[in-house]
Amino acid sequence: MNLALPVLVPVLPALGAAATLATGRKVPGLARPLAIVPVAVSAVLALVVALQLGTGQTLEAATRLAPTGGPGISISIYLDGYSSLISVLVGLVATCVQVYSTAYLKDDPRYPSYAALVSLFTAAMFLVVFSGDLIVLLVGWEVMGICSYFLIGHHWETADARSASLKAFLVTKLGDVPFLFGIFLLGADAGSFRITDVLAAAADGRLTHPTLTALLLLGGVAGKSAQFPLHTWLPDAMAGPTPVSALIHAATMVAAGIYLVARLLPVFLLSGAALVVLAVMAAVTMIGSALCALAQDDLKRVLAYSTVGQLGYMAGALASGDREASVFHLVSHGAFKALLFLAAGVVIHAAHTNSISAMSRMPGLRGRVPDAYWTMGIALVALIGLPPFSGFFSKEAVLTAAEHAAQGEALTNGVGPASAVPQAAGWIVLISAGLTALLTAAYATRLFLVAFHSPAVAAEPLDHEADAPYSPEVDEADPATAEPPAMRWPLWVLAIPTMGFGVASLRTDWLPELLDGGSLRPSAVTAVIGTGLALIGMLLAYGAWRSATARLAAGRPAPAPEGRVPDQAGAPAAEGIVADPGRTLLGPLFGPARHGFGVDRLYSALFVRPVAAAAQLVRFLDREVVETYVRGSGVGANLLGRAVRLAQTGNAQTYLSALLAGVVLLAVLVAV
Repeated sequence: MNLALPVLVPVLPALGAAATLATGRKVPGLARPLAIVPVAVSAVLALVVALQLGTGQTLEAATRLAPTGGPGISISIYLDGYSSLISVLVGLVATCVQVYSTAYLKDDPRYPSYAALVSLFTAAMFLVVFSGDLIVLLVGWEVMGICSYFLIGHHWETADARSASLKAFLVTKLGDVPFLFGIFLLGADAGSFRITDVLAAAADGRLTHPTLTALLLLGGVAGKSAQFPLHTWLPDAMAGPTPVSALIHAATMVAAGIYLVARLLPVFLLSGAALVVLAVMAAVTMIGSALCALAQDDLKRVLAYSTVGQLGYMAGALASGDREASVFHLVSHGAFKALLFLAAGVVIHAAHTNSISAMSRMPGLRGRVPDAYWTMGIALVALIGLPPFSGFFSKEAVLTAAEHAAQGEALTNGVGPASAVPQAAGWIVLISAGLTALLTAAYATRLFLVAFHSPAVAAEPLDHEADAPYSPEVDEADPATAEPPAMRWPLWVLAIPTMGFGVASLRTDWLPELLDGGSLRPSAVTAVIGTGLALIGMLLAYGAWRSATARLAAGRPAPAPEGRVPDQAGAPAAEGIVADPGRTLLGPLFGPARHGFGVDRLYSALFVRPVAAAAQLVRFLDREVVETYVRGSGVGANLLGRAVRLAQTGNAQTYLSALLAGVVLLAVLVAV
């Protein structure tokens, strides 16, 4: 294979970003082609590289970048089935996002800088996927972090966007600190930062502290991939433009942590304790995020919590020792979650609000956005995991991996011994994933029914400020343009892999052969249980919705468990106007789930307030104590100077008299 092709994959979007920043404001007409063409060419090149590499093949090339006096740093390319598959996903989603954004942000004066950051974001993710050196991978990892800060805060005029961007940056950096130390430990033990050298050291048993190293790496994974307890930044990141949400949630950033653990899974298999920690982290993330999604009124926050939960599925597969199932679900989820967010953007574009309850009171919304309606339905079915959509096969692959791990027969596929995975990890993932399947079906069904199928009962015009925070990205265009072609066609492009990726991948077994060579076919037991739980969740949500609509039609709205629950913008939600099955299903948990079970408040009480109080104490000590001594020394020197100045009279007799008095005083002291 010509090495120029894989090198060009991350380089082209980076060059496009630089060109867009340099010419975007001076020549506005160039911004859109400079945003789309380099990313689209990179997507094609990524596909070509994947096809040329084929199945079961690897390619590695490296050149030393700089001597360090210790483990060297290399510019290294490492291609295998995992990197080639994920690079195709990144290219596809990034191209769809750039095309979609030309219409979604067509009147935004800062579109050139936005498009440049999306291209740079894409280049950074390509670098993470293709890099064979952990330090160079870290560069792409951090570039994604700073790009996310700017993109989430694109609408910096709003307080929500400013705080969300800062929160995303700080929380992910909090996880990156232990992650950096974990990389240093790997480099020190292996004598190299090259991933192949690290894996060889793990196979030879040369990693001296595998548990500590794995736990440190999990800190970065929890931050980047929004796993408990560092998951809180992702729902707030919905303050950014919707195409950015699709990019972050589907193909970049949040997928980086999962990809890294998959690449370094042999390191984690050396520590059963780290796998149990990963399993518990995934279990709490899956169940907690699904409960939160069931209570949200903001459409994008429902999808955000959904992403958190699906990342928990991927982490659970890794905790079960099966990186094939994890990456399978990563790619499958990337397609249907990008589709969900882009379809949601079309709906928000037409409804001028993020509020599901407000959308339910808009007669004719479904008819105004037929493409978004159908493609969102397709993506939600894939999210629920019903056959034959891709989400069914990838979700069942995770459940099958957990089932085998629980039986002590983990599907490590030669990466490590099956006995390396504790059975407890398998049971934790299996039980929590089953419960999450039920909850996922419930909140997906609730979203679709409430947003598109609720009976219209409110004739008064909607107050957008009361229903949801106004977003500058919403285009107040003519309703006839609710689905511009640039926003409509990416939906159907992403709908193709959403519907057919699972069947196409497993029908001829090309996907397992591309990865580790193991089977990804679901077992009969988990397939029946997983699908059954999903159907139960759908029926529960449908029954609760029918009950709520019946009460609403009879003029007897169900009271809220906690009265009028404020939405994310602080405005009161529309109580008694909407048939929301989430209240019925969650009961007293609705209020806590609406606010993320108070995790942000807990962090504020445990960390933010003590740090703020300590800062106030330091400020007091600095200004009132330290500065007092500094000012006192200055005042003392000033007074001494004045006293000395008074003694300088210019009279020689006075000086001689003082000298004589001093001599006499000294003589007396000596005599005594």
